[in-house]
Amino acid sequence: MKARLKSVILSAIGIVSAFSLVTLSSCDDKCKSVSCAYEGTCNEGKCICKTGYEGPQCETLTRKKFLGTWVVTEVGSISDGRQYTINIGEGPNLSQVKIANFYNFFKSPVNAFVKGDTINIISQDIDQYTIQGRGWIEDDHKYGDNGRIVVQYKVIDNEKNQTDDFGADGGTPSTWNK
Repeated sequence: MKARLKSVILSAIGIVSAFSLVTLSSCDDKCKSVSCAYEGTCNEGKCICKTGYEGPQCETLTRKKFLGTWVVTEVGSISDGRQYTINIGEGPNLSQVKIANFYNFFKSPVNAFVKGDTINIISQDIDQYTIQGRGWIEDDHKYGDNGRIVVQYKVIDNEKNQTDDFGADGGTPSTWNK
């Protein structure tokens, strides 16, 4: 009886140990079935994307959602309400974009960088003007996912010492819709 009980207990311990080993082994290798694109790396079963990429497997260029033609509607602190189109195109690196017809005025494109759902218009000088600002994507019931960008920016006329503000330091932000 004791030998049989001992055999049952050892068998039970062996089965539990084998099950635990299989379970622990599969937990340790959460990245075994995960494939990350564009040199993304897997950590704990999730892809960590390089700058410029996003998505569950790093399969999407982050800036892609910003590219294209947008209809701008805005009222500045010194300019009247207006509506015009801009075009956001690719820049020289994966997180950079170039905005054509910015402010419905500039002939040279304005440089910006994207990260996640934000766009940063770095401070830059074009002719006598300094431009800077930032914006973010909002989902919109009319335009859908990635169909609207709210942008807070300002254009400083350095010769006239005037600032046209669009929500950067007050005023109303500019809205860009697809």
